[in-house]
Amino acid sequence: MAVKPTACLALADGTVFYGQGFGATGEVVAELVFNTAMTGYQEIMTDPSYASQIVTFTFPHIGNTGVTTEDDEAQDPVASGIVVRWDPTQSSNWRTTAELTEWMTRKGRIGIGAIDTRRLTRAIRQQGAPHVVLAHDPDGNFDIEAMVARARDWTGLVGLDLAKTVSCAQTYKWDQGTWAWGTGFGTSPEDKPFKVVAIDYGAKRNILRSLVSHGADVTVMPATATAEEILAHEPEGIFLANGPGDPAATGVYAVPMIQSLLEKDLPMFGICLGHQMLALALGAKTIKMSHGHHGANHPVRDVETGKVEITSMNHGFAVDSQTLPQGVLETHVSLFDGSNCGIRMTDRPVFSVQHHPEASPGPQDSMYLFKRFTESMRARRA
Repeated sequence: MAVKPTACLALADGTVFYGQGFGATGEVVAELVFNTAMTGYQEIMTDPSYASQIVTFTFPHIGNTGVTTEDDEAQDPVASGIVVRWDPTQSSNWRTTAELTEWMTRKGRIGIGAIDTRRLTRAIRQQGAPHVVLAHDPDGNFDIEAMVARARDWTGLVGLDLAKTVSCAQTYKWDQGTWAWGTGFGTSPEDKPFKVVAIDYGAKRNILRSLVSHGADVTVMPATATAEEILAHEPEGIFLANGPGDPAATGVYAVPMIQSLLEKDLPMFGICLGHQMLALALGAKTIKMSHGHHGANHPVRDVETGKVEITSMNHGFAVDSQTLPQGVLETHVSLFDGSNCGIRMTDRPVFSVQHHPEASPGPQDSMYLFKRFTESMRARRA
């Protein structure tokens, strides 16, 4: 006897996937992407860069390590929902504080299992990230026609500024360093840490922890902070955080602020959306990718050294390297598709990368970027 589906995923082209629902009930519209990481589903769901996106996990074993508050990248999950091959398995890990399904129910996030994620991933790769509606109803009642229509009517991420929706509302201090076995979260190793202002476009906590562990005294400020408000904290360095949405839309207010800070000749470091914001401020352009880069196994080549780094990525927009102005060099490129993954200015310590060095997929391949930022502040202080 066939099991009655309790969840379904409706694509804008009319394709429908039926499966078994878990987590919260209800319906949500979003962009569908796939992530190739074998671990870190909790960090992925709580990464603010996944706002207005539903994540298909290509790795089938989701839920096997449960969840723990220490691994949250934000206070609550930001991804709209998840799609998995098998129903989440019972957790088996000494750090587990809750089951994934219970956590998703409590946090109001929808999941669907028993889906052919290989077929779905192929569709995303061939046709681009589709607009979809994900629904979970224990009684199995779905209005497919209305769901497809809602998916088709959704405007999508192009032109959408989501940084404001995930950014902090008020300025705050961050003093927690990276986690270590047996000791927990650390603190800054510097006797006189460098004063860094981090602009929060959707900052992951482990980025802030990495800054602290490399000698920063971090003040986090909202995405809409002005240059005057930032400079009032007398920073020795500026960090531009990751985040969701269309960089051109966020750039309407972020670019003028960054350009004003660039005039102060302060060391500046950007990651992900922060990388795109810096590129826009320097005169380059960004483009929407077909299905983006989402995973923990993306090879990136350092153009200047030839070194290949295994990186973590999460972005649906990219900097158009053909538009980089004079005085700005491309430093990193993706070995998957040749897209831009890093830039730096030739005349000052200002640089950024598209990938996530704090996520440790290599595991330490890209951590030198935090050290480079610290050393640039140390040189300026000297």
